[in-house]
Amino acid sequence: MATEQFYEDNRNNWDDRAKVHVGSEMYRIDEYATNPRATSDVVEFDLERFGSLDGLSVAHLQCHVGTDTLSLERLGAASVVGVDFSPVAIAEARKLIRRAEASSRFVEASVYDAPQAVGHTVDFVYTSIGAICWLHDMDAWAAAVASLLEPGGRFYIRDVHPFLFIFEEVDGKIQPHFPYWYTPESPLSWDEDQTYSDNPEGTAIASTRHHEWNHSLPEIINALVGAGMRIDQLDEHKMLPWQYSPSCVKEADGWYLPEPLRSQVPSAFSLHATKL
Repeated sequence: MATEQFYEDNRNNWDDRAKVHVGSEMYRIDEYATNPRATSDVVEFDLERFGSLDGLSVAHLQCHVGTDTLSLERLGAASVVGVDFSPVAIAEARKLIRRAEASSRFVEASVYDAPQAVGHTVDFVYTSIGAICWLHDMDAWAAAVASLLEPGGRFYIRDVHPFLFIFEEVDGKIQPHFPYWYTPESPLSWDEDQTYSDNPEGTAIASTRHHEWNHSLPEIINALVGAGMRIDQLDEHKMLPWQYSPSCVKEADGWYLPEPLRSQVPSAFSLHATKL
């Protein structure tokens, strides 16, 4: 199957997911729309690591329905543009911004086409979390990130750690199950009618086929360096903002693997880089 078909399958799947997510308790759309102080836990966690947004122009890649994009605006960014390949997600994001009387704008485009779609460079590019597994080409991704940035501009990403990606829970035990390395032509493909959020309205996911790629830290870092970026900091984290598997443990700030895996396997990584 060609990567174009993978892309189409994923876009259709995320169109359906967006319809579910805007009605879910997890995404808190009404709260974001009516409470001008509402911000996402994801962005608040990341803000402590990448620092002040005051006065910065920001591009948010793979923005989905706009809750994190709106949070970036509310936490100090001078301007924010969100980019996503799902037309349904972009429509919902624009609807949210209108309801919230905010100024973030949104463009429908793949990450690879983001520089042309955004139409200008920015001070800061943001991506978080559960994002790059939907992309097959890290070199093209990194080139897009670099093209969006002004010289001296900064990039921050937090995402699922590639080592965690190989694990699956089987019969109550989390164990290695999936490959670590993938090629663009051979992703991990799924056929399922569920998403990671609650679904109180019972909205159907009709486009069930979707595809993911795991990307090692060297693949990610080498792609960014090759695109003219300097890696400033790389960190690993034990927490994810959603339940990775049934045995994961909910704590005040998020979800953790059960012991002893919590002390053995990183759940996420974050990376800071600067365009040279």
